[in-house]
Amino acid sequence: MKKLSIERLGSRGEGIATYDGQRLYVPYALAGETVNAEIEGDHARLVEIIVPSSDRIAPMCRHFGECGGCAVQNLQHDAYAAWKRSLVEIALRKAGLDVPVAQLADAHGAGRRRVTFHARFAQDETRVGFMAARSHRLIEIDACPLLTAELAPALAAARVLAAALASRGKPLDLAMTATPSGLDVDLRGAGPLTNAEHAVLVDAARTLDLARLTNHGRLVMLGRAPSVDVGGVRTPLPPGAFLQATQAGEEALSRHVLAAASGTKNVADLFCGVGAFALPLARFAAVAAYDSNAPAIAALQMAAHGASGLRPVRAECRDLYERPLSARELAPFDGVVFDPPRAGAPAQSAELAKSVVPLVIAVSCNAQTFCRDAAILRDGGYRTEEIIPIDQFRFSPHLELLAVFRRKGEGKNRRRRLLG
Repeated sequence: MKKLSIERLGSRGEGIATYDGQRLYVPYALAGETVNAEIEGDHARLVEIIVPSSDRIAPMCRHFGECGGCAVQNLQHDAYAAWKRSLVEIALRKAGLDVPVAQLADAHGAGRRRVTFHARFAQDETRVGFMAARSHRLIEIDACPLLTAELAPALAAARVLAAALASRGKPLDLAMTATPSGLDVDLRGAGPLTNAEHAVLVDAARTLDLARLTNHGRLVMLGRAPSVDVGGVRTPLPPGAFLQATQAGEEALSRHVLAAASGTKNVADLFCGVGAFALPLARFAAVAAYDSNAPAIAALQMAAHGASGLRPVRAECRDLYERPLSARELAPFDGVVFDPPRAGAPAQSAELAKSVVPLVIAVSCNAQTFCRDAAILRDGGYRTEEIIPIDQFRFSPHLELLAVFRRKGEGKNRRRRLLG
């Protein structure tokens, strides 16, 4: 047992201390606290709080401190918002970017509409929950207060579905999404099902009144075809399709994107998914949308075809990592929306940096890769006034970023050359 002084909160929401010249990470400890902890490598397990932080509050969930889903439920709101905003500022400084960061925007709304539960099996026992912090140890939970009310039945449903495959003893993940049609569930880790397992799962899914059950994206049972409302357009939801974690998060991002794109007439939506930005943008601009996920592109095409009052929407399945849109291909657009996965997209950023597109609206869920790609745009002649951090992952270090990049001092001659 060692007495530690917590210097600050790290990028994962863990307290950071120094002991005998070694940096230690202490989950659930807060900056300014004095604690007793047991050192385990470069981490320490919090045992006792000797001097608590003035920012410490009671957590809202009884599983906090074991479940690794939340890092800082015990931190009062203003200190939490300042810490989360600082994560962006630190990433910008490390990348050599001098851009102001707006105040943290709360987009938790009614709660998270998608969740992935983990199931593990041992000695004829099925256990369902989340993993402990920095561990493969499963923590069983009886509820999660961060989920939207529509996901209230999800945990019980996960237990029933996991139990149907318990005889395999294989780790199982259950990705569950709340839709207006009901719960949409995708099993991951099971592999191909036997005929008997398939039949049991079909019966379970019908009893649970699921909208849909899939296994690695392959249909097991369809009760009601899941769809979501995207900017007032009913949009089919492919199995395992990406959605922003909260409805409020999607709406906040869309609101900022639409405001920034106001006045554009021809927009490219890169990494478009099912059209969270493409469909609202089509209310006033022609949109060319690109994504490598073929089912998402098909869903976007179907949604756009069935909607009224939209400008033309062209959706193309294209791997923007292997084949990014070139500067010449980008030339006809007067705006680009750019929302890559967590890894970012340096190759596409490089083509944007060489392009003459006057406006790039960048959305990201990873501050480090965002800063890397933003530096590429800056070096190509773009400037940005502000970065907006949007918090839909409450109590965690994860957040969404949005920034508007405008090209500096580019005349029309280069544009004409690229267009030929």
